[in-house]
Amino acid sequence: MSTRTIAFLGATGGCGLSALKRSVAAGYTCIALCRTPSKMEALFPEKPANLILKQGNAHDAIAVGEVLLNPSNPTTMVDAVNFSIGGNVHANLTMDDPDVCKKGIAALLSALDTLRKNGVSGKPLIAVVSTTGISEHGRDVPLLFVPLYHVGLKAPHADKKVAEQNLYKSSERFVLVRPSLLQDGEKADRKIRVHVESEKGVEQKEVGYFISREDVGRWMFENLLREADKVNQYERKAVGLTW
Repeated sequence: MSTRTIAFLGATGGCGLSALKRSVAAGYTCIALCRTPSKMEALFPEKPANLILKQGNAHDAIAVGEVLLNPSNPTTMVDAVNFSIGGNVHANLTMDDPDVCKKGIAALLSALDTLRKNGVSGKPLIAVVSTTGISEHGRDVPLLFVPLYHVGLKAPHADKKVAEQNLYKSSERFVLVRPSLLQDGEKADRKIRVHVESEKGVEQKEVGYFISREDVGRWMFENLLREADKVNQYERKAVGLTW
């Protein structure tokens, strides 16, 4: 079997970095797009040979297209794309870029379309870090969190909602990962509960308060990225992750 390849957009921290570390440790070829590669290099001082860093912006479709190419066979695409870019929410609840996710998904979809037009084959599984609180099928957060999600986090949630809608309009393979409120610190012994819904409605309901960034990345690697070349039970669905 050839080595699996995974492209990473937004992996310098949080859920994305957790998934990247596990993918590198498993021996997969990982291509990460970074605005400042030196920041990623500092996180991997051992300089693993299977980690390829490319400088660029995830809103630039040309730069995104470069990380989607399989390094060992540029006529094919990577097996998976881990998308975890997001904006910073300031104390006054404003964002540096309120359209950060929407623009990132647009660049990704554009890059995929351009590559195919240029004869590159492939349909990678796209694993996207989104959020709870934007479901079209009822409340998926604890009642206590409703004011925070619907008022305090209104701007980033609106951005992620548009990004999700644009993926559903596409014909791509994707899984939307909606973590509950994020914390730091892996808790490998703590069960991760999975909420599942499709465009038609909720298939499995789970509501919780918190989960760690490290555990989200671990779940994404184990359940989405590890065998991305196979059909996944969560394709074109949203999965909520919580403890």
